[in-house]
Amino acid sequence: MAEFRLQGSAMLVVHLAGDTVRAKNGSMVAYDGRMTFKKLTGGGNGLRGMVTRRLTGEQMEVMEVKGEGTVWLADSARDVSLVRLSGETLHVEAGNLLCTEGGLRTGTSFAGLGGAAQGDGLFTTTVEGTGQAAVMSAGPVVALRVSPAYPLTVDPGAYIAHQGGVRRSFQSGAGVRTLFGEGGGEAFQLRFEGEGVVYVQPSERATFGGDL
Repeated sequence: MAEFRLQGSAMLVVHLAGDTVRAKNGSMVAYDGRMTFKKLTGGGNGLRGMVTRRLTGEQMEVMEVKGEGTVWLADSARDVSLVRLSGETLHVEAGNLLCTEGGLRTGTSFAGLGGAAQGDGLFTTTVEGTGQAAVMSAGPVVALRVSPAYPLTVDPGAYIAHQGGVRRSFQSGAGVRTLFGEGGGEAFQLRFEGEGVVYVQPSERATFGGDL
């Protein structure tokens, strides 16, 4: 099994002993030992994943890393966080996924307008199974708990990922007060209900809605 650990806040170190991981294409900073790097078309598992991504516009260029040794991965000095999955599904913006263990399955799912936070369309990337995934954020990621008693509303530009029994819905923050300059300035919002965790970053991407 591949071993994931962080070196500093922006570097993922992966130890391989004949294992395979999938990482963002071009994220290799250094490696030692005997490694092979193979670019995968589409980013999803198999032909179905590739076709789905082409149809939905959810772009994620992935490389398969296999061998024995250590590889260091990073991307634009963004912070890296580890998420452990135990047979559940992680929903994550494609541009924020750095690396997954080889046994995890990746794909796409319909996310409503929330998936357009990065201009990637109406779909989001899914990671399923048991193992670890590494996600990236602009600044230290913050994990926010969602419960039936405490639903959560998030700016789409700050959203990174979510997991657990969470239902996501898209809502407009544009009302009369917003149009007249008295609102919070956020034209679109994501609402999460149920039981689980939502990951956000302390920085906002430019979203398709912008500010009103």
